[in-house]
Amino acid sequence: MTPPGTSGPDASPGFLLWRTTLRWQREMTSTLKPLALTHVQFVLLASVWWLATEAGQGGQLPSQREVADHAGTDVMMTSQVLRTLEKQGLVTRVADSTDARIKRLAVTRKGAALAESAVAQVEAADAAFFSGVDNKRLLSTLRKLAGWRPR
Repeated sequence: MTPPGTSGPDASPGFLLWRTTLRWQREMTSTLKPLALTHVQFVLLASVWWLATEAGQGGQLPSQREVADHAGTDVMMTSQVLRTLEKQGLVTRVADSTDARIKRLAVTRKGAALAESAVAQVEAADAAFFSGVDNKRLLSTLRKLAGWRPR
């Protein structure tokens, strides 16, 4: 007989990550519902907002591919969601001046206001969800597991 905690679901990092992710996603869904955003819409809107803000400091507006890479999302799905956000008046998509196949993205004034509010609410929900956890250590571990490389 194996001692408790040495095998089974409570000793499986993958299973515990799965359960944690599902619980966290439910929190995000409930946080974003009053803002009429799905979690994917939020992530892509926030990514455009962050990347376009960086671009405003002397760079070029992000492409759909750059947003997808930043968010870790599928390029085709990203394009579909960004079309929806465009129809809602939250982002603009314009052809690149040198390559019409590339769409450059910016947030509208309405999109920026929503992104700022949504990010603040998601960060508050994250703080509550992860309260009591060593955040510095958790963030280090999550960056490593995600293969995160800051731009």
